[in-house]
Amino acid sequence: ASCVQYRLVVRDVNTLQILQLYTCLDQIQYIEWSSDSLFILCAMYKRGIVQVWSLEQPDWHCKIDEGSAGLVASCWSPDGRHILNTTEFHLRITVWSLCTKSVSYIKYPKACQQGIAFTKDGRYMAVAERRDCKDFISIFVCSDWQLLRHFDTETQDLFGIEWAPNGCVLAVWDTCLEYKILLYSLDGRLLSTYRAYEWSLGIKSVAWSPSSQFLAIGSYDEKVRILNHVTWKKITEFEHPATIANTKTIVYKEVEKSPSVETERLSFPPTRALASSLFSTQSKYDISQVPVSLQYIKPVADRANPKMGIGMLAFSPDNCFLATKNDNIPNAVWIWDIQKLKLFVVLEQLCAIQSFQWDPRQPRLAVCTGNSKVYLWSPAGCVSVQAPVEGDFQIVSLSWRSSGDSMALLSKDNFCVCYLEREEV
Repeated sequence: ASCVQYRLVVRDVNTLQILQLYTCLDQIQYIEWSSDSLFILCAMYKRGIVQVWSLEQPDWHCKIDEGSAGLVASCWSPDGRHILNTTEFHLRITVWSLCTKSVSYIKYPKACQQGIAFTKDGRYMAVAERRDCKDFISIFVCSDWQLLRHFDTETQDLFGIEWAPNGCVLAVWDTCLEYKILLYSLDGRLLSTYRAYEWSLGIKSVAWSPSSQFLAIGSYDEKVRILNHVTWKKITEFEHPATIANTKTIVYKEVEKSPSVETERLSFPPTRALASSLFSTQSKYDISQVPVSLQYIKPVADRANPKMGIGMLAFSPDNCFLATKNDNIPNAVWIWDIQKLKLFVVLEQLCAIQSFQWDPRQPRLAVCTGNSKVYLWSPAGCVSVQAPVEGDFQIVSLSWRSSGDSMALLSKDNFCVCYLEREEV
């Protein structure tokens, strides 16, 4: 699904043919599929309205108007039949049921980066709350929205919450001004508190491993610390230095090469395909000899949100690898071997990393850097692929299909779908 101002366009993934076209009441600012892909919500925050469309019954329509309370966020519950709307100033979360048309209210949700978290099985929801200048967590049962547990947290200014994939442990971390991460059980007991250091900028990113055995914490000191699920103590830390000296680490360096065109093919004026190939530089990977010095940028200390520390973290679906990005070294992706707890590969790009995402089915990482190429890494090697798009197509983010056989490449104004051939087993 994609939106163009007022219009919502639903396409077939394999052919990109338009299946449905819906017209909303105002400019769409956010869209989200329900978990079973039968409904899609379109949020229009300026108007305080959410419209829901049915794929099975195109004539069915639903409009949720928050009125004077306003709207700043909207999302589906895991069952795909309830919508959670957060009102302006985070006064409350309204839970709307599409089946019974009933409404439930959750008061005082906290305005933070990640204030709502659902367990992977969809049974429970945790909500960060702020009242009387203190942080609280409420845990709700998603089947009937009854409150299961309510407890205060030992945080100065709670910044985010995330469930372990097995739904047994809730990670709660503090603002970047204080390095503190707390681990709570489903019944609200504090299992452990972890602090790496004091009096310096703290946690920047957090990621659970798919098996729930490891919790990776990226911080502003350019390190990733890995906690284990038995004692919740640190088992190792990964540093991100500007010079890579270990001979066992493979460093793939992107190099540009100008395309070679036979003079017999040249015509004037050149054909459109030839012109685009003439002016588009191709790239490939070379394996660098260690030691390798990476491009290091010293952050500007007197500005807010300095470009420093571990800004991106992601585990591979098979639990074997962890991909990280250190914002001080913006052109590099670091891939760590989790079984050996060592640095495995570094990808050194020509441009700054915009986004990366693992294939949901296998250890294959897709990377984009704001140009018209997508880069793929797997343990077998590394490849640079030119998106065959006319004009200036700068890929700023990407999204894998759940089956792993295609992905959407997104620029500011366009998107294209990249199909990958399946390997014969």
